[in-house]
Amino acid sequence: MASEDDRIEIDRDAGFVGDYLLYLLAAASDAASADFHAHVREQGLRVPEWRILACLCDEDGQMVTQLAQLALMEQSHLTKIVDQMAVKGLVKRRSDARDRRRVRVNLTAQGRTLGTKLVEKARVHEKSIVSRLGETDAARLKAALKDIHAICRGGDDAAAQSRAAPAELEASLS
Repeated sequence: MASEDDRIEIDRDAGFVGDYLLYLLAAASDAASADFHAHVREQGLRVPEWRILACLCDEDGQMVTQLAQLALMEQSHLTKIVDQMAVKGLVKRRSDARDRRRVRVNLTAQGRTLGTKLVEKARVHEKSIVSRLGETDAARLKAALKDIHAICRGGDDAAAQSRAAPAELEASLS
């Protein structure tokens, strides 16, 4: 758990950094993740290993290239971490059945058990944040973050599509 001294306070009136969107996104992520990441480390994992487990719990047997994108890592870095996770008995690398040059990463029984346990803990952690933020604000924040992602990845057309049905969002919040 992060100590009070380790936590950064954002002064809402502080110059460029205090109002810079990308800094605020990173600072909010860091603050929101701190306690959960401490729990991940207590389980004997590093945060990148947790990300890989979470991605594989969603869809086991992902190709290394896809897994690197989802886990927010460079492929070479992910490959090293997957190798280390294989030594720990959490994952196995397998050649793709249709194209032997492609490598897929699969959870072992031990990896699935640990990953499932951590995903559930992450959901509880998220609920504690959402309960303090409020369901409506949390849903709007998630929608805004998805819009930012779409704008940065696919341009304005993708963001427009993600905002195509704001009434649906409002209706889901009611």
